[in-house]
Amino acid sequence: MFKALGKKWGGKLEFTLFSLPVLICIAVAFYIPFAMTIRYSLTKWNGISKHPKFIGLDNFKQIFMNDANFASSAWFTIKYAVLYIVLVNVLAIGLAVLLDMKLRTTTWLRAAFFIPYILSLVIVGFIWKFIFMQGFESLGESTGWAIFDLSWLGTPGLAFVSILLVSIWQSIGFYLVIYIAGLQSVPGDLKEAATVDGAGPFRTFFNITLPLLAPSITIAVFMALTNSIKVFDVILSLTGGGPGGSTYSIAYDIYRDTFQNNLYGYGTAKALILFVAVLFITIIQLTLFKRREVEA
Repeated sequence: MFKALGKKWGGKLEFTLFSLPVLICIAVAFYIPFAMTIRYSLTKWNGISKHPKFIGLDNFKQIFMNDANFASSAWFTIKYAVLYIVLVNVLAIGLAVLLDMKLRTTTWLRAAFFIPYILSLVIVGFIWKFIFMQGFESLGESTGWAIFDLSWLGTPGLAFVSILLVSIWQSIGFYLVIYIAGLQSVPGDLKEAATVDGAGPFRTFFNITLPLLAPSITIAVFMALTNSIKVFDVILSLTGGGPGGSTYSIAYDIYRDTFQNNLYGYGTAKALILFVAVLFITIIQLTLFKRREVEA
């Protein structure tokens, strides 16, 4: 009996000792900063003072009731997230189907689509800023096409489209890899059986291939959702939030309040709201998609 208890407690002690470093790292990297975020969100702090002034929920009241910039940046983020999630996944699935075919250039094309994802979004933003401002001007002069004469970064609507297109161009290779892996896991016997039964390519895709891609779609949509809600880098380098603040995302608005206006307590409150929103939306999305996976 005592030997059994000794083995039991010895096993627990061993597990605790091996788990302790990991738990300490998680606490230092996540739990402690999160607790400090909650604390500073309830204060008025300029980032320098050693004694932040406690103001309770005043920051949150100001954000939800009197902050027009937060409302407009939230609307921008919602529009961007919806369009980005839909477009990047539809395009990635279409490209994955094409590049899953046995073509001579398949390997090169896959690499070509994935290379932009390796680059930082800040670098990509600066590259495309040069293209929109100088490259398009030269193309407009040489071709005479009106599309190149448009002010792509100077008008709110086109600036939004520019951010969306650049983000999709940079990241589509990542989602392409996810869907190609999903397509390669679809049993070939099912496709052959559908062809024998007289099903065409479109019917085979929508009735067999697409339902079996549900796990890949769940992963891709989850990644696209979290990345789009936190969009910041490409805005910073491409438009700087302009023109006239029309391309402020929530993350960019947090950056502006915190590091440009030195409203650290106020910016921290916005960051906490963004965290809760991302967590809530992600839980709903994963629950719905996992349910559909089971049904499929």
